[in-house]
Amino acid sequence: MASDILENEGVDVRVVSAPSLELFKQQDDQYRESVLPAECSKRVSIEAGATFGWHKWVGSEGLAIGLDQFGMSAPYEQVFDHFDITPEKIAQRTAGYFNF
Repeated sequence: MASDILENEGVDVRVVSAPSLELFKQQDDQYRESVLPAECSKRVSIEAGATFGWHKWVGSEGLAIGLDQFGMSAPYEQVFDHFDITPEKIAQRTAGYFNF
């Protein structure tokens, strides 16, 4: 996982799974704050699909990684590599984006 790579480089990482942004949005402010604290502005979303909707949760300083193009047809490993959605490339992009 990208988080393991970053942690091995000394970067503190917290992984949050969000299988349904719609359900997360319906939760009260206190719960959402407990999951995504406001003081944490270095947020990254990883979506094996479009990044649409993630910018609200990663914030203006965050990084949304995903597939915002259509028409690519290949085994998922090749698609993920092409769009830099492998653990190594996600860790590299994250570290570069936030200057870790």
